[in-house]
Amino acid sequence: MDPAKVAEIGERTIGYLAGASVAALVYIGDQLGLYRALHGAGRVTSTELAARALLDERWVREWLHGQASAGLVGYAGAGRFELSAEQAAVLADEDDPAFAAGGFALVVPLLNRWESLFESFRSGRGVPYNQLGADHAIGESRFSAPWMRANLVPVILPGLPGVAARLEAGAKVVDVGCGSGKALLEMAKAYPKSELHGYDASELAIQLARRNLADAGVTNVAFHHAAAETLSADASSDFVLTWDCLHDMTAPAEAVRAIRAAIKQDGTWLIVDVNGMATPEENHDHPLGGLLYGFSVLDCLACGTSEPGGAGLGTLGLPEAVARQMTSDAGFTRFTVHDFGNPLNSFYEVRP
Repeated sequence: MDPAKVAEIGERTIGYLAGASVAALVYIGDQLGLYRALHGAGRVTSTELAARALLDERWVREWLHGQASAGLVGYAGAGRFELSAEQAAVLADEDDPAFAAGGFALVVPLLNRWESLFESFRSGRGVPYNQLGADHAIGESRFSAPWMRANLVPVILPGLPGVAARLEAGAKVVDVGCGSGKALLEMAKAYPKSELHGYDASELAIQLARRNLADAGVTNVAFHHAAAETLSADASSDFVLTWDCLHDMTAPAEAVRAIRAAIKQDGTWLIVDVNGMATPEENHDHPLGGLLYGFSVLDCLACGTSEPGGAGLGTLGLPEAVARQMTSDAGFTRFTVHDFGNPLNSFYEVRP
């Protein structure tokens, strides 16, 4: 046994434990509004921040020192703390594409279901998205929405030949696995002549999407509690979107075939999925491999194995080669890879 290697592995393990502890404090700060209360407040004491957030000073003071120790909140001396513009972008401002605190709202609720996870390891059977809970659905939306809002309409759609012009003129758009509906609502505002439909097998997701629709005040969107396999096989859709959801499905190949039957011969399908390597072994060197396999065990693999015979692709289970084969098998003939500047995702433009 090499003592140096033992020390190295021990240090790495304690680092992950430290990360878990800091993650809990980030979740607390996000859920209790501490980052938002700090944002724009200047240099404040724990007493001042507690008053702004309507919380207990002693607990807020401990949280502040923990966050300063983690480098997520600045310490200005004399018992005063501040949130820099850069820290606010990541932790407080949900309109900033760099906002990441929503990711903790995605993961932490999943950690409350240990017995279910243990049973999945024993039985091989996961749980459907609905059983992951409303807090998880909201967290997932908050994690993905900031970057999507900043890029979908201004960058991504214009980067797909002919798509933006078609949407401007008026097109039928289908979002399969629409989740909270944020992507469709962004498109609905930008393209009022288009007719947009969101489909999701999760009742929780559709309930959230319909609440977001009511707040958005647009009239050209409808959300449907239905799986991809129920799409009308009438070749009527001009543009189809699947955003970070194919790898979650129990029957992704069937969903792809349903999309092929629903899309026009001159239509476009944009697949947005997790940017994984060609093989699991290559993912060992993926800079976010540990994080993404954690997501998979807690979330994506659970959804993908929630029915008998489920595909169980997992978070990193749809690399380019798999997506190419799956779409080709369903009758699509054109497959183009795009780089829209998000290292977490791959972007595939697929056409009949």
